[in-house]
Amino acid sequence: MAARQPRFNQAVLIDTTPLPDSIPKVDEVGASSAPLMSASYFIGARCKDYNDDYMLCKTEAHGKGEFDCMKEGRKVTRCAASVLDDITKNCLQEFRNHWQCLEDNNQQLWQCRKWEWKLNGCVYNKLGLEKKIPGAPEHEIPVHLRKRQIYSQNEPGVIT
Repeated sequence: MAARQPRFNQAVLIDTTPLPDSIPKVDEVGASSAPLMSASYFIGARCKDYNDDYMLCKTEAHGKGEFDCMKEGRKVTRCAASVLDDITKNCLQEFRNHWQCLEDNNQQLWQCRKWEWKLNGCVYNKLGLEKKIPGAPEHEIPVHLRKRQIYSQNEPGVIT
């Protein structure tokens, strides 16, 4: 047994340095990893242009554009927050079912296809956003649309 008791600092460290006035203020998204993963393809669909601008800024700054690219980064954050708000307002139950399934299944998308299909349908019907996997082969059925999910532990075989 150790001779001295361990000490833990539980204080929250907050940087109180204000950002320059040239950088627009924006609230954080305020979501954990499961809701963000659930909505990620819809965020990507709506916020693609903002994301591309941000990544272009970061590329042109050669990794030193923390303040230079802050405006573009804030636009990406605002856009992502607006997508989450819209999904929550229009498809709350489907969204909640899907992200809770992801939370319960170690963020494995293939375990939650049943809920994902319902969420995708609701978001497409009410918001017009469609899930598209970047880089997926054009001539194949996307993995999230296949009727037979081979590896699913929750619902093996055909999901209805």
